[in-house]
Amino acid sequence: MTLSAAPRISYEVMEPRADTARIFNIQRYSLNDGQGIRTVVFFKGCPHRCPWCANPESLSPKIETVRRESKCLRCVRCRQDADECPSGAWENIGRDVTLEQLERDVLKDDIFFRASGGGVTLSGGEVLMQAEFATQFLQRLRQLGIRTAIETAGDASFSRLLPLASACDEVLFDLKIMDAERAREVLNINQLRVLENFRQLLAAGIKVIPRLPLIPGFTLNDENVTQILAFLAPLAVQEIHLLPFHQYGEPKYHQLSKVWQMAGVTTPTEQDIAPLREKIEQAGYRVVMGG
Repeated sequence: MTLSAAPRISYEVMEPRADTARIFNIQRYSLNDGQGIRTVVFFKGCPHRCPWCANPESLSPKIETVRRESKCLRCVRCRQDADECPSGAWENIGRDVTLEQLERDVLKDDIFFRASGGGVTLSGGEVLMQAEFATQFLQRLRQLGIRTAIETAGDASFSRLLPLASACDEVLFDLKIMDAERAREVLNINQLRVLENFRQLLAAGIKVIPRLPLIPGFTLNDENVTQILAFLAPLAVQEIHLLPFHQYGEPKYHQLSKVWQMAGVTTPTEQDIAPLREKIEQAGYRVVMGG
């Protein structure tokens, strides 16, 4: 598969005020983003360009407008305005929230957190793009006794990452393409910094769970998994989450008039994954499918 180099996008593209963040979704009753029943808050904006990203609406830090054909009433005079559309065919993706607004919203699920040992997970996009807000938000939740987590690629200065990670009960940390040159070219990720941040979080006593996206043509191969296991070998890690590639995000690309670079790529089967899973388990790790 031939891909053009990823555009260089920095975390400075978007740095809103510490008391305001831009999100694009709140997903309730999730079982795959940390322990127990979770409410997942998706932050808008990402400096990376993973070809397999299932949330293309998360990439731009800007509020975007999309049109959903199935809801369109064919109005005689369409203003293409989400605020005026009578059927909801035109929809804004992204909204700005304050700490207080977001806290009220997630606390609607408090009973499920406490009954299941769950909590709140911040995802994206890349939550590190809005790290100051996210840190304050998680600190408020922990004061209320709610468990917290983030999902991140870990590619930022450690001074930005550490305060946010310290406000978490666990950090779900993606390890993608291990080859540093290819990670930079394909994903716009500084893999050397990612790995050093992973080490430093563990050294700081923070619970870090590595997650391995299993992507055909990129990470679903013995060489990449071998490199990940070699990196983890001297570290205090007991559990690894495997995230098999899927095609669920494809319709969103069409709605946003974006190109889905993974069109035609087959979702890996259990047989495809089995040799790598066995290799990881033989190395002494507990494997969780889907995180």
